[in-house]
Amino acid sequence: MPLPYDLCARVQNAFRARHHRIAVDHTIQNLGILSILLRTGFISNVTRGTIQSPSPADFLHVGEAQRRIWAELKYRDDRPVLTDMELISRPSRRIFMDIGELRRICSGRRAQTIKPLGMGEIAVVRTKSKEHEWLEAREALQLNLEGEVICRAR
Repeated sequence: MPLPYDLCARVQNAFRARHHRIAVDHTIQNLGILSILLRTGFISNVTRGTIQSPSPADFLHVGEAQRRIWAELKYRDDRPVLTDMELISRPSRRIFMDIGELRRICSGRRAQTIKPLGMGEIAVVRTKSKEHEWLEAREALQLNLEGEVICRAR
């Protein structure tokens, strides 16, 4: 399973290089994180496709190694909407937060070693719930779900 730092680096580098769309491996993790970025307005579209193009029809007819998730990046006044995406929970140091700690970082206070979320900033949380596995920190707080804080984007 690819690690989340790969997706964070690809998205951030694509924004810095002014690409209009990127293709990442088709995994549940990448789909979950990209759908959060889509819901919060950092990217404009997510489509399944192949290595060559974002084509949902071709997606069904190729093997697993050829499947990709295509994300269209969003710019405002020729500046990237997403300026920074950094990993919080690393393979060597996982960061798990309960409801109280999630409430603290969402309300502007530090929890553990994590700085609070600023205006327009999100944190991606992976919960143990199968129905809501990938959530933004404020969504996890509303649903009273604790979990591992994977990354943050601003």
